[in-house]
Amino acid sequence: MLNLENGIESLTAFKRDSASMLKRLHRSGEPVVLTVNGKAEVVVQDAAAYQRLAERAAQSDRAETIAAIREGLADVEAGRTKPARAALRVLAKKYGISLAEQ
Repeated sequence: MLNLENGIESLTAFKRDSASMLKRLHRSGEPVVLTVNGKAEVVVQDAAAYQRLAERAAQSDRAETIAAIREGLADVEAGRTKPARAALRVLAKKYGISLAEQ
């Protein structure tokens, strides 16, 4: 998580002392916000911390997808469905889209 006390530095300070900043990033595993003219511009973090973040995001996306699939299957089992053409007609009417009938 971002540390608002120690996790904000100017881009100039990062450029001036990048070697020690990189050591800090590796040691803490926490990201640092770099500012330009006092405004947050970029966030930097070491590769291992980024990898962990990306893996957690992928796991979360996967869990949400599985939950949505389970919900859909439960709807099918409970009979809470309608034919696709009927659903498309409702949506087309709602959004003012004309459908070409076949």
